[in-house]
Amino acid sequence: MFVGDGLRKRYGRSEALRGVSLEVADGEIVGLLGPNGAGKSTLAKIACGLVRPSAGAARVAGHRAGSPPARAAIGYLAELFRFPGWASAEEVMSLHQRLGGSTGGAAERAELLDLVGLADAARTRVAAMSKGMQQRLGIAQALIGSPRLLLLDEPTSALDPAGRRVVRRLLGEVRSRGVSVLLSSHLLGEVELVCDRVAILVDGEIVERGSPAELHTPRGIEVETGSGRRTYDGAVREDAPRIVAELVAAGESVYEVRVLASTLEDAYLEAVGERPS
Repeated sequence: MFVGDGLRKRYGRSEALRGVSLEVADGEIVGLLGPNGAGKSTLAKIACGLVRPSAGAARVAGHRAGSPPARAAIGYLAELFRFPGWASAEEVMSLHQRLGGSTGGAAERAELLDLVGLADAARTRVAAMSKGMQQRLGIAQALIGSPRLLLLDEPTSALDPAGRRVVRRLLGEVRSRGVSVLLSSHLLGEVELVCDRVAILVDGEIVERGSPAELHTPRGIEVETGSGRRTYDGAVREDAPRIVAELVAAGESVYEVRVLASTLEDAYLEAVGERPS
């Protein structure tokens, strides 16, 4: 759906991207992580066609990024989006249909508002909506015109846990429809829950990539025994039967065994920390 190959972008003497290659497959959610200034926004702007790469190539749905067919295949929600407070959800959707050239009309508006759980709020003004409702309205407008790729920038950053759960479920529904998502976020726990793959971008380069599970590394085994908790640093899952057998043979009662692994946050901090200051 999206293919970026050897993307470089230079702004004067500053190089925002340094040979980034990234793919987002059909119906896949890819999380893009990185500190401020890592190049995430530049990559998204290249995908949208708002910025031309200094080198490399980007394609969306098989078309050159920025071309009319590529732009038509994209839906976008910025982190700091703003809708007029006086406009109703229906009016916001109608405006974006006209801006995007969609011919879906009232049927499309009704379907998308229902998809994001706002069917009963079509006439509610933006100023009267909660942050979670506005966020869902933002995703609904990004889906106008049946885009094949969604670019979402921090879609859950200002939401409470309940609101984040709603957006996670919504992204799962979008994925089930075959829509691809490139999700930029600082909330690593959210990314770990919803994304199929993750790419960590630092100083314009992808320094780590893979599924959240692949980025986890073993940290040892923890065993709860009758005499207390014991930790075996460096042990892996395959060592657990041996460790338990040795403890039982030594007369210990074993109540619980946990295989310890790093989190996505651990992998992120390690990847960022390895970069030169």
